Formats: sequence, C-alpha cells, structure tokens
Amino acid sequence: MAAPGRLVGHYLHKNGQFLLNNIDKLWFRRSFHWSPILRQQAAEANTESSENIVIPKKKTWSKVAVLEALAATVKSDPTAYPYQFQDDPYLSPRTSSEFTLFSLSQESGRAAAKYFMNTNPKFFTKDFAEPHIPCLMPECVSPSLEEVSEAALKERLSLRRVSAAVDMYDQLLQCGQTVSIETTHDLLDLISFYCDRDPVVEGTPDREGTEEGGEEPRRRKGRFRKASELLKSTWKENNNAERIFNLLPERDTRCYSALIRGMVKHGAYARAFDFYTDMLNNRVTGDVHIFNALISAATEVREKYNDRWDLIVELLNQMKQQQISPSLHTFNSVLKSLRRCGFLAKSHSLHTLSEMKALGIAPSLATYDHILAAFFRAGASGPNNTDVLYEVLSVIKETSFTCQDPDDVLFFSSAMRICLENKDLELGYKVHSLVEFGENWRLLGDPYQQSIYYGRFFNLLCLMENLDVVLKWYKKLIPSLYYPNPQGLKDLLQALDTDNRLDLLPTIWKDIHSLGHDNKLDLVEELLSLMSREKHSPEVQQQFSQCALEVRSVFEGDRGRSLDWSSASLNHITALLLRADHTSTQAWEMLQRFKEKNRVPTVELMEEFLSWCIVSGSCDRAVELVQTSASFCLPCTHSLSERAQKELNLSEEQRSVLSELESAAETTD
Repeated sequence: MAAPGRLVGHYLHKNGQFLLNNIDKLWFRRSFHWSPILRQQAAEANTESSENIVIPKKKTWSKVAVLEALAATVKSDPTAYPYQFQDDPYLSPRTSSEFTLFSLSQESGRAAAKYFMNTNPKFFTKDFAEPHIPCLMPECVSPSLEEVSEAALKERLSLRRVSAAVDMYDQLLQCGQTVSIETTHDLLDLISFYCDRDPVVEGTPDREGTEEGGEEPRRRKGRFRKASELLKSTWKENNNAERIFNLLPERDTRCYSALIRGMVKHGAYARAFDFYTDMLNNRVTGDVHIFNALISAATEVREKYNDRWDLIVELLNQMKQQQISPSLHTFNSVLKSLRRCGFLAKSHSLHTLSEMKALGIAPSLATYDHILAAFFRAGASGPNNTDVLYEVLSVIKETSFTCQDPDDVLFFSSAMRICLENKDLELGYKVHSLVEFGENWRLLGDPYQQSIYYGRFFNLLCLMENLDVVLKWYKKLIPSLYYPNPQGLKDLLQALDTDNRLDLLPTIWKDIHSLGHDNKLDLVEELLSLMSREKHSPEVQQQFSQCALEVRSVFEGDRGRSLDWSSASLNHITALLLRADHTSTQAWEMLQRFKEKNRVPTVELMEEFLSWCIVSGSCDRAVELVQTSASFCLPCTHSLSERAQKELNLSEEQRSVLSELESAAETTD
C-alpha cells in the first residue's frame, strides 16, 4: 500500500486547482456565518486581488545554456596548447610551421573522410547518434534522377554539378520543354560562381583538361590542387553562362547580376562593365549586388586616381537614380577601392564614413580597416600619426562585433601594425583590450593572421614595456595563443639585455629548444653572444656553462636539424665553458675543435685562456696555448709568449720552446 503522504500529495497535485478556486466555499462558508456586508467586502477584495495578479511568461532556455554556464566558470590555461591539439600531446605542434601543418593535416583528414563517406554511403548506413546529427551522415553526392526533367536539373544544381546541370538544361531545351526563370537564375549563379567548371573536391586528383595548346595539365606541386585555386580561373568569353544568357527570351536583373558578379570575381572587369552598359540599354534596373561588384572593379578599368573616383561616384549616382539603397558592402567596396586612389583616399574616405552614418548603416571592422589603410602607409611616421586610430577605438570600445565582411579579420593585425610602427604602447593595450572584449578574438582570422597579430603585440611589449610585464605576457601568450618566430625570441633577448636580466637566458634557451628554434643559427649565436659578452657571478657562470653544453649538443647532434659550426659560435661556447670551473676541461677540448672545423679563435679568447693558465698555475697549458696560437698564425702569439714567460714559473725547456715560437712568429710577420 502506498504511504499516506504520497496519497495526499497525489490528491493535492490532481485537485489543487479545484481547492484553490473553491477554498472560500469549502472552508469559510462552513465555519462562519457571514453577514451580507462582509460577504460583499470579501467579494470586492477577491476581485481586486485577481486583477493585480500577473502570470509571468515562461522562461525559454537555450539548448546550450548549461554548457555556456559551465564554460563561464573555466578560465584559459596559458600553459596548454590550443584546444584543437590536445587530443594527442605527442603530436602537439611546437612552432608556427608545425601549427600550420597540423591544422592543414586536420582539415585534409576531415576532407578525405568526408569524401570517402560520401562516395561510399553503403558502408555508413547505421546512425548511432542520439539525437540525429545530419552532418555526420553521408550526403547524397550522385544524382538519383536520370530522366530529363526540371526536377533532375534542380537536383544537379543542389549537388553543384556544373557540367551535368548544363547538359540537362540543353536536353530540356532540345525536348521543347521550358525551364522556370527561378531554376534558370540558379543555373546562371552556379556557372558564374565556378567559372563554368566543376568544383574540385580538395584531396582529389585534378582531372581537368590541359590548357589550350599545352600537353600536360597544370598542377600544384604534384598531382593534387586545392579547391580554392579554382577561384583564380579566368572568365572565358562566350562560355556556357553567356550562351545560356543569350538564349533567354527575356533577361531580368537577376540574370545580369549573376553574370556581372561572376565576371568581376574571375577577372573579366571590362566585360562586366560592357554587360552593365547592355543592361542599361535594355532598360533593366540593377540591384545592390551588381553595383557592389562594379565599384570593387572600378580601379581595374581606370588608371588615373581621379578617373577611378569619378567612375565610383557615377555608379553611386546611378544607384540613387534607380532607387537602390546601398548596403554595408557597398560602402566597404567604395572604401576598399579608395585604398587604390592615392591622395584622394583620406578626404573621400571620411566623407564616405559620414554618409554611412547618415543612412544608419553601422560600420564593420572592415570599414575601419579601410579607413586606417587610407591614412597610414607602411613605414610612415609622424607626431599625429595615430590620431585616427585613437578616434576609431574611442568609437568602438567595448563593442562586440560579428563577422559581416570577409575583410573584418584584417582590422586587428593592421591596427597592431600601426601601434608597433609608432611604438605606442598605450594604443597597443587599447587594441588588445578590444580583442579580449566579448568574442572579438574570433575576428583575428586564420592561424596565420593570429600569429601576425600576436607577434606584433609581443614585439611592441619587448620594445616598450618593463621586463617583468613582458615576462607575464610571455607566459600568458605562449604556447596557448602564439607560437613565437625567431624574430620574436630575438626581441625577447634584447629586452633581457636592456633590463640587464641575462641570468634568465638559460630559461629562454629551454623555450627556444622546446619551440623547435634551436636550429636557427642566427638566434643561437645571439643567445651565445649575450651570455659570453661579459663575466658574471660564479652561480650564473655555472648556469651559462651548462647551457653552453646543451647548445654544443645541438651542433654536434646526429639529428637532421644539427647546425654547422661557425667561428662565432665556437668562440662563444669555448669562452663560456672556460669561465666555469667544472667545464674548463671541455673548454680545452673545444680549442682543438677550431682546427677540425677550420675556424680561427679570437685574440680575446686566447688571452682569456692564458689568464686561466696564470691563475691555475698551469705552465704546460700555457705553452700549449702559445703553440696553438702560432699554428693559427695569430698576431697575438708574441704577446702571449711574453706574458707567459713573465707571469709563470716556466722551466728552461719551456722558455726555449716559447722563444722559438716567438722567433718563428716574427719571421712570419
């Protein structure tokens, strides 16, 4: 039997509304004898209370609300690799080149898996996902309709089969069937976008025909070619798009739009303007997409700056006459074309921005990037060279952006370049604070663009910021956000030298080694030069000598990344080993390496060797040193011999050996 409490709860759950609605009848009327006046007051009170009750609307939660709440409690780990590389720590990239290779490998693997799954759907018939995830299931990549019909044409259009769609369209016309104007529009869009060629799936062989007059197909470093290279195809006159366009009895705006945009996309700028003139002659009104394409192509059909701007103004006036409202992409196209109008860019770009605000069109990051490009040139500097960027940041601070234009991802790297060229640290911090606001970091672009941005920011920090702050940013950015290149590590070494914190060089060397830059000879020599430039405390010299031994193992390693000995690296490592007590023996071994590698030691190194011999009282080593100097025909051989005879208690035999070396050196001189 169920518990009494459960029965009561069940009863209240089923009949709770009835009890609430009739509680005055079930209880009060049985317990009290109300007067008519009291009953009237109670009724009025119930009426007022019922009018004041507002039932709230149901709160609708997002499907990922719980995940977003959990994500808000987790902070990024600056010591971890980027999240997309954490599945296999052994293969986690250490350098920017490995980062790019790893990213491309992942994308290539996904593309290959998707290609195999779509071409062999019979092996992937079971769906274990709950709920169903359509993107993980095979797509229909081959036409299922074989009859000649408009439905079959639409199927080929959805599959992006350009050649098959054109063939089906021709068969429909030969059979005397008509094709709807909507399907014709889609066909023209497809042909124009892919330049009358079938899209190549990345990772598949290039099966296109050879170039006209050629014997072998052009390929990209082998048998395979990226799908993005199709966008570089040139527009050929009287291709299928133009042929189908000419067969149409009536040509509307959408037909002209498809061809004009395709011509601009694939480099046929003059022909696009010819088609636009034909559209005007046929009294067809354009659309905003046609004018956006023509404005972006205006700089390709005019040579002089004034002529380019006049053409842009003419197109804008024609938009106004045809009552076509400009869009964000219209103004961005104008600003992007102004970047190629020389001295006209500054004044007209600000006027264009004012027109945008007057029409209520909010600028995107690409808009501001074009504005900055109009006012800044690489290498230009001046007292007020950053005023425009300050004004831009004051307008867009604490604003979360979404990508609305492909050029939006170029703003942050361009802005940080301006900060670096003008050495404006405050401005650099403002740019980075905008990156960290909301999800603006998503607009940094691809991994290559991100590396450029963070490299410029870190370079600015090394030049202008305190070393302690630089090291904090160094730990925050690397390797979770930025893989430093050799130049970035050189900037860090210079920052250590400026603040006289050379004791941190062994730690930086470990990072250089872990990041895979220990095979960069100029970077390694820069590190060794800073360590061997002057003497330090015994503790620091012990650390430097240990670091020198690790660097030596890189030069002598049997790996494919081993370095070739240079005179500078030999001199620096030998000096570092000589200054530490426990590595002095290795220093004398390094002195013999000069002969093996046909390198010449410096005079300063030989004098330092002799000083060590004098302090340790090693007469045999001193004689050996003078003999080594004479074998290299160094000009310091005479001075080394005199100093050894003067400051060391040599035997007669040793003095005679040194005298012979002196006379031989004088004869050579």
